Amino acid sequence: MNMAIRGPRLEFSVGAFLLLALASLLVLAMASTNQRWGFGSEGYELKARFSQIGQLRKQAPVKIGGVVVGQVGDIELDPTRFDSIVTLKLDPRYKDLPGDTSAGIFTSGLLGESYIGLQPGGDPEVLKSGDEIVFTQPAVDLIQMVGKYMFSGAGNTGAASQDAPGADAPATEPQK
Repeated sequence: MNMAIRGPRLEFSVGAFLLLALASLLVLAMASTNQRWGFGSEGYELKARFSQIGQLRKQAPVKIGGVVVGQVGDIELDPTRFDSIVTLKLDPRYKDLPGDTSAGIFTSGLLGESYIGLQPGGDPEVLKSGDEIVFTQPAVDLIQMVGKYMFSGAGNTGAASQDAPGADAPATEPQK
């Protein structure tokens, strides 16, 4: 058997194909984790304090009116007040947010990812980089809310409890 097909051309093309495949896998991995490429300014940072952050994670989007204007940079726990301190990294184009801007943690859809929604106010003073957003709304825990609704009897109209035998009778010990 003569292996005349194997040569420098074939080896070069296989090597180039493998390098291209590895590079595209690297780009896909970076894109799926929301990593940012580039150098220069890191952006405009604000802090927000929440009592409950739910499933919020680093690099979650920050939106104003549904438009992504930044991402969550860091999440820490305040060791004295035990609140979550969230650092928001915003695009420098949106650095003139009013001082009374409010922040809330919301969920995209029923089971979607959590994000921070900003609602600009009307204060003429602007938030400077490093300032804290004072008005915050914590995340809503849907599982806990559904559990409270189901077990509190809020869905019961009372008709079923009136029809049940012994519903009006006081609880007594069984007689021996």
